[in-house]
Amino acid sequence: MNLQQIKQRFGIVGNAFPLNRALEIASQVAPTDLSVLVTGESGTGKEIIPQVIHQLSARKHKEYIAVNCGAIPEGTIDSELFGHEKGSFTGASGSRQGYFEVANGGTIFLDEVAELPMQTQVRLLRVLETGEFLRVGASKSIKTNVRVVAATNENMQRAIAKGKFREDLFYRLSAIPIQLPALKERGEDIHLLFRKFASDFADKYRMPAIRLTQDGIETLSQYAWPGNIRQLKNTVEQISIIETERNIDGLLLRSYLPQPQEQSPALLNETSQESISERELMYKFLFDMKKDLSDLKKLVVELLSQSGNIQLSADQHAVMDKLYQDYGNVSPTKGLPAPGIESLENEFIENEDSFVLHEEFEESLSLEEREKELILKALEKHRGKRKYAALELGISERTLYRKIKEYNLAE
Repeated sequence: MNLQQIKQRFGIVGNAFPLNRALEIASQVAPTDLSVLVTGESGTGKEIIPQVIHQLSARKHKEYIAVNCGAIPEGTIDSELFGHEKGSFTGASGSRQGYFEVANGGTIFLDEVAELPMQTQVRLLRVLETGEFLRVGASKSIKTNVRVVAATNENMQRAIAKGKFREDLFYRLSAIPIQLPALKERGEDIHLLFRKFASDFADKYRMPAIRLTQDGIETLSQYAWPGNIRQLKNTVEQISIIETERNIDGLLLRSYLPQPQEQSPALLNETSQESISERELMYKFLFDMKKDLSDLKKLVVELLSQSGNIQLSADQHAVMDKLYQDYGNVSPTKGLPAPGIESLENEFIENEDSFVLHEEFEESLSLEEREKELILKALEKHRGKRKYAALELGISERTLYRKIKEYNLAE
């Protein structure tokens, strides 16, 4: 089957070289049983590649199961993938087959594979190496013959370096790597996709299709499309429904395109990594200041707890002088008798709120508070729908679920 036939069969639009190359590799690897890792930004259509591979393989008459690894809670994902025995955990009232058992002879697509917990990664590695797995709570291995195609939008080398993903599993999964291009790299394909979506929505909503003026085409091509094909499709649908004018110029199109400063930053995505790193350095500096302040408080309390005459070292003299310059404009170590330490204690107590204020101010600047704020805003914007909030934040649904539970946030 040639490229044009593949595109027609699977509804793929575009002629960009990186897209054609990805489809060529998919068609060439399909007859084999090699594992494939599909990479690319979120919204580039990675889910179409495993479908092409499955349908062009000898496994096409067997099961094809797509699993979103980021949407399954960590506590149940082993059971979902590998099944469980009766009584293996609370609520396991009977035995259950997992996806690797059901898809025997077929293909499993593991989307967002980088979100798999480490324990599950170990189980998956065993399946890829031996073709065997254990149900949760079982002691007898089960054989399976499954083709695995995985996909991720994460930088896997960075995930490996952070200890988030096993290096040996990465090399097992990526026997054949396939990279899908971002929409901004596909040139004239952007306008082709716009016209395709405009036609689809015109049929769906029974209205004339929207068209772009020359100015609109230039705006379309110049925009970065951070959400890729998914964002383009949503934009075309919005314009098709909302606008009565069917000819869309650049000015009107721009009103539907979020500018960089309007987009909600992801918690830890690659595009904002540099700015986040700078922010982390700033927070580290503030936290170090807070630690120094706490150490100073401990020193003062220790000194105040001593009775009688106090012999201060040169460093302690300097600390006490600085403290009094900041809070009382009096030096207890210059011309005052040692018993005058009571006045220091009173001065310290009177100004103790200053320490508290500093602590509260610095706490409010913490990364956790910023993260909570972003999550709450995303949930509020999307009326509690985790799927869309996670997309807004640039994280998986499972990560968002974990963050909500960790911070005890009301949904």
